[in-house]
Amino acid sequence: MTSTIGEAWLQVARRILEEGRPSEYDGLPILELRLVTLEVEHPDPDDALIAEHANPERLAWMRANFVDRDLVAELGDARSYASRLHDYASTGTDQVRWVVDRLEDDPTSRSATITTFEPTLDTTYIPCVSMLDFWIPEHAVDLVVYAHSIDFGSKGYGNLVQLAALQHHVAAELGRPVGALTFIVKSAHVYETEFDYMRGVLAVTA
Repeated sequence: MTSTIGEAWLQVARRILEEGRPSEYDGLPILELRLVTLEVEHPDPDDALIAEHANPERLAWMRANFVDRDLVAELGDARSYASRLHDYASTGTDQVRWVVDRLEDDPTSRSATITTFEPTLDTTYIPCVSMLDFWIPEHAVDLVVYAHSIDFGSKGYGNLVQLAALQHHVAAELGRPVGALTFIVKSAHVYETEFDYMRGVLAVTA
């Protein structure tokens, strides 16, 4: 358990660089930890550590992925997370609105669960973050997320920021405080090209 998403990012990145096993992803060398769970007590999208040490261009790219419905050229013109969340499979279904309505109708629901995976459309690219599960175990809105893989060198912090922002949005719509963010990652990794960058960040934040 960490207090902030910035602390979670750096904690996992440090573990990857110190304990990760060499592997490959999409033909590129990585260090990898398997089956990692992050628990963040106070997820804030305006995280000070991330604002100071993350690459602003990559943060902007991830934000666009979560808020713009344009196709993502860097991912082979795959549909953005925004499209998947607010226009699922091009059907007009707003999954985020569905979550809010479901929890408004039944705050005890354990199945306010949505997905970004669109199996009839995703023939090449499979979204890294695939399941978002909102619930209210006590009074606050908690979020549990599953990802098949997250790059903690260049994109993981952006994922955490946008997931926290989405959690804040749902909580605000429900008129409730924000609870914990739990992030389950099958493959938590750092690409070899990001080793020096991450070691530099970890050195100045130790």
